[in-house]
Amino acid sequence: MEKIKITLVGGGTGLSVLARGLRKYPVDISAIISVADDGGSTGIIRDQIDMPAPGDIRNVMTALSDVETKLENLFAYRFKKEALGGHALGNLMLAAMYDMTGDFAVAVKELSKLLNVKGTVIPSTNISPKLAARMEDNSIIVGESYIPEVKQKIEEVYLIPNDTVATPEAIEAIEKSDVIVFGPGSLYTSIIPNLIPEGMKQTICKAPGIKVFVSNIMTQIGETVGYSAADHLDAINTHMGQNVIDFIILNEEDIKGRISDYYDRNDMTIVESDRARLKEMGATVVTDHRLVEIDDDGAVRHDNKVLAEIIYDIALREISTLQYKK
Repeated sequence: MEKIKITLVGGGTGLSVLARGLRKYPVDISAIISVADDGGSTGIIRDQIDMPAPGDIRNVMTALSDVETKLENLFAYRFKKEALGGHALGNLMLAAMYDMTGDFAVAVKELSKLLNVKGTVIPSTNISPKLAARMEDNSIIVGESYIPEVKQKIEEVYLIPNDTVATPEAIEAIEKSDVIVFGPGSLYTSIIPNLIPEGMKQTICKAPGIKVFVSNIMTQIGETVGYSAADHLDAINTHMGQNVIDFIILNEEDIKGRISDYYDRNDMTIVESDRARLKEMGATVVTDHRLVEIDDDGAVRHDNKVLAEIIYDIALREISTLQYKK
């Protein structure tokens, strides 16, 4: 029997956490990662070599790697010497492989082999695009790292150049997926940038796979302040041109008294579910009282084991539907 094919779409730390949880299941994992990041070590390498952003790619490759822990730690090691620019070794290795091959998707594939990555890590585009946002006052902000700093409501995001094309590997992964998972991660700067390269929107809309959105637990400074889960979903649907999500995984537990006051000080609130609107958009709510993990400092994150379990359960429940649709 063929393994269930699950494709993760996003970027940032959230996706690598989910990938680490899912790798324990008998599934075939692909991860489509945004390459529009322009901050930190990633931004410096991008500017110097004119290559797609390596940082989020590196994180997911590390999460899916079967190598010994020491080698995994080495890949994630960040140099502290100023002369080396504070670069993570993994970023430098990706840059070197790109310089050798001249093709970023090939570079990721070759380095994945060396690290014995369990799954396929795919850049969403094969060039180095810039992310731009049109804000509520119609101003245009260019640069993934600058968009949240404006702290205005975001109306839409797009890539520059606007004819940026999705990688063939990303298109193929979506077409062959049994389950497509969007997030968790920053809505406008990690998830949606993967949906807007040329060819991706049409492929996602036509894809027979079950589409699952993992809602963030807390709203995010400069991106989703005041957003409910339905507002997150509406932003995705607006960029896609139609309702695309079948299931939404979200927290409905009252965690307010257990979390750090950092969130309150920064106007970050618990993402409310708004079930009535979600139902109108065709999304079935899935939740679990174990979904949220809160550390001793009151920081909030998804429990990667529980999140992976939920996604795997959705896949098993829907497998007959998937086979019928295909």
